[in-house]
Amino acid sequence: MKIDFLGATEEVTGSKFLLTTNDGIKILLDCGMYQGKGLETDSMNRDLGFAPSQIDYIILSHAHIDHSGLIPYVCKMGFRGVIFCTPATRDLCSIMLPDSGKIQEADTVQFNRKRALHGLAPIEPIYTLRDAAASLTHFHSVPYNHTFAITPNFSVQFINTGHMLGSSAVYITYTEDNTAKTLCYTGDVGRYNKKILPDPVAFPQADYIIIESTYGDRLHETIDTAESQLLLIVKDACAKRKGKLIIPSFAIGRTQDIVYALHRLNLCGDLPDVEIFVDSPLAVSATHIFGMHPDCFSDNMLEELSGVADPFGFEKLQYVRTIEDSKRLNSYNRPCVIISASGMMEAGRVKHHLANNIENPKTTILSVGYCAPTTLGAKIMRGDSKVSIFGVIYKVRATLASIESFSGHADYKELIQYLSCQEQSKVKKIFIIHGEEEVRPRYAQHLHNAGFHNCHIPHFRETVWI
Repeated sequence: MKIDFLGATEEVTGSKFLLTTNDGIKILLDCGMYQGKGLETDSMNRDLGFAPSQIDYIILSHAHIDHSGLIPYVCKMGFRGVIFCTPATRDLCSIMLPDSGKIQEADTVQFNRKRALHGLAPIEPIYTLRDAAASLTHFHSVPYNHTFAITPNFSVQFINTGHMLGSSAVYITYTEDNTAKTLCYTGDVGRYNKKILPDPVAFPQADYIIIESTYGDRLHETIDTAESQLLLIVKDACAKRKGKLIIPSFAIGRTQDIVYALHRLNLCGDLPDVEIFVDSPLAVSATHIFGMHPDCFSDNMLEELSGVADPFGFEKLQYVRTIEDSKRLNSYNRPCVIISASGMMEAGRVKHHLANNIENPKTTILSVGYCAPTTLGAKIMRGDSKVSIFGVIYKVRATLASIESFSGHADYKELIQYLSCQEQSKVKKIFIIHGEEEVRPRYAQHLHNAGFHNCHIPHFRETVWI
């Protein structure tokens, strides 16, 4: 079988890995969108590296846009096959992909304004809300731990990675030349001892492994510290500074983690008396979907859901849906917490909140997850004195804070812990993907020290045979 590494090689977005079997079946592992490179991103996303009409199947590890976001585009360009994923991933994609379509349409309007200034012809959005809705007809969901055959010689099992609702490793068994082989594509791997989601689940022995390395050279603080850190920052931002605490957060996964932490702090009576706004229609819809999938939760969360209190709702918390209500937050002059997408600060309503508040010294901006190096979030958090938002230059006068322990990605020790289910000598090759260029060699060294000596760092559009 042949693997073409078509994305997420020297970076963490655009995950796409094309498998071609010896009998010519083409299977795409994930179909992710490149994010965070401004105008360059558009051309990168249109240049797929394969003909969509020739792909027979897509196997989707989870719903995050850097793994699923180009599905509407490949369907628009001729894909007619089946997309396999878990039920929760399907349900999340039903809201995330149309939302992404709306963003593509809006971004194209702004993009074309800039093209017009240079005398260039307008372009069409890479896909629209209508294209995204049409792509959902291709989805077919399969529950965790159920082996299903795509072809007589190729079967798949989804195994929970605890990264987000519905996230899974894709464990593949295939037979070629009368020899059975196994491949595990991990997708994104979650952390251990989380509050909402279970620990990553061990997978059977594999001959080949394709593994992420987002935090392959770093260690997180323990998850238990996240709530206490959050409380300190809320108190400093809202009670001491009397300002707004803006938390750019991924609408699905991270937002629910933060809301649940605030819920627990409120139950204990520790939370200051401030209003908390979740300003993201997508997050509101996603939170409803969370309640539909108890199979994806930790035992602790199942107990919470069976109790009286709503873990995703309390008296100080308001979910904001309409644009009008979102705009009203601009003139809200009391201390408050605003949780708004997106986590990398590249799109969505959070950009408006940043534009309106980033020059106010009373404002605090709290980063709770990974920001790709070229994104607005990375520029703000690394301390740039000025940033461009909607083409306007703003001085960064806000206080900056970060909590990495909310991250949905395992650090390098946790990734090695995840691989402890494997007998090192039986793993023929580990392919390290989904990491920045300088991170992957460091993670390879950590793996070597842990006894995995056959590591390979594929470059963009490299082809290997397994």
